[in-house]
Amino acid sequence: MIDDPALTGKPLSSEPATPSKTSPNTAKGKSPTRIALSRLRRDKVAMVSLGVFLLFVFIAIFAPLLAKLEGQDPTTLNIDLIDRNGYPLIGITGDHWFGIEPRLGRDLFARWVYGARPSLIVAGLVTVITTIVGVTVGLIAGFAGGWVDRVLSWIIDFILSLPYLLFAIAVPAVLLTIFVGTAENADAQQVAQVRFFSLILVLSIFGWASLARLIRGEVLSLREREFVQAARVLGVPTHKVLFKELLPNLVGPIIVSASIALPTYVVTEAGLTFLGVGLVEPTPSWGLTISTAVTFYRAHPIFLWVPVIGITILVLALSLLGDAIRDAFDPRTRR
Repeated sequence: MIDDPALTGKPLSSEPATPSKTSPNTAKGKSPTRIALSRLRRDKVAMVSLGVFLLFVFIAIFAPLLAKLEGQDPTTLNIDLIDRNGYPLIGITGDHWFGIEPRLGRDLFARWVYGARPSLIVAGLVTVITTIVGVTVGLIAGFAGGWVDRVLSWIIDFILSLPYLLFAIAVPAVLLTIFVGTAENADAQQVAQVRFFSLILVLSIFGWASLARLIRGEVLSLREREFVQAARVLGVPTHKVLFKELLPNLVGPIIVSASIALPTYVVTEAGLTFLGVGLVEPTPSWGLTISTAVTFYRAHPIFLWVPVIGITILVLALSLLGDAIRDAFDPRTRR
């Protein structure tokens, strides 16, 4: 007797039916941030740029070990390797991988690896400070409205209207007078520390305002959304509405702004130092090296090109990474 499935009602297969892996019941939704990060991981340019940036971070962190590997340090003067006119008697050697500095004979490789530190520290600290202050002020101004919004918006406009270069010149002198006294009575290390912290202070004061204005505009459009209104009706405290409801929806603009600000501050630090209103000796800095190397460019070009190439590669990698992050968090783009 032949069992006909059509007559007996038995299933065609004896194997139990299993739900599809792509069924709606088992599929998990992804947040916009996870989608953006997934897109970013597939971007080869972004991954290469991130690798270059992490390489420079590695160089800055392990600068003492790298200099020790070469057998040199950034402060030792090799006067015996300098001629009467101040020019090096040697080029690139096994003991000095990038050669030595004119006039003082300091090792250029050691100065280069140590020079990555102030650029990344200043840029990183300023980016963190300006992001925290800008996001906080923007959240409060956009959500509170009324006179609070007007006062904070006036402060933002006032900060944006000030010439930060004049403050970059004046603030170090004021701080030096307050904490050290006159520059004649302070040693070089004290002056260098004051200039370092004053540079961070000036860039932080003038850097948060543009981000605060951006966040304020985003909050103005979000505060009328249903989920915010529902939280307010339910009596959720204001600080929880700001940081639990609104802030997660601002992750994209914040990350994009920070990724674009980081290379900007690297260039700003080097530019101000080159102009003589940033870092000073004995702090190893790419900007200081460039400022000194301009005089010796014709006779000793590697002295200038080593820090220039370092800044160029770092800023280019950060800029490409910032563009990739912006495109990843923008759903209208496809890379």
